Amino acid sequence: MSGGLKMAPLSSSTRELFCEAVRAVLETWPVLQIAVDNGFGGAYSQQKAEWMVDVLQQYFNENDDLQQCEVEDLISDLMNNEFDTMVDDGSLPQVAQKVCLVFQLCEQGKLTEVREHIRQLSQKKTAGRAKAASGGDDEEDGDDEEAMECDGEGPSVSSTAVKEQSDPRPMNNDEEDDGWTVVCRKK
Repeated sequence: MSGGLKMAPLSSSTRELFCEAVRAVLETWPVLQIAVDNGFGGAYSQQKAEWMVDVLQQYFNENDDLQQCEVEDLISDLMNNEFDTMVDDGSLPQVAQKVCLVFQLCEQGKLTEVREHIRQLSQKKTAGRAKAASGGDDEEDGDDEEAMECDGEGPSVSSTAVKEQSDPRPMNNDEEDDGWTVVCRKK
């Protein structure tokens, strides 16, 4: 017998719910969505974003007692290797924390709470898309309720694709006036 507490592996239905929760977290992460929308991962950017969900789910499935910093490192490596993107806007710890949280809830069998997180994230994603479609994403930068919201996407990423668009704000500063840190595409 081992001395430490070991959680039983997630059942297949719980693992599916965890995957759904990870997908919801990643789909509401502005940095990843900008990378996908601008093709930072090449022609298969959307498929790479989907693949990240599987990689994260497998990482949790194969490792016990993962720390948030380990999850941050994995996501950072995936963004760097697959999307040629360094995440410097401070959102990476939040994303890793949310993924760790939903995994812990799945482990504890608190599936109703996991579904509630997914529902909230889905609402946020829908609201963010509606706001972007109406052109309101630059006018309301000051009313972010949470850093994961999609408001202010423009200054949070700097890449060749984004620089070519007409944006009156300077994109060469590491820190923007509104407090957003620029995420620079690796050269």
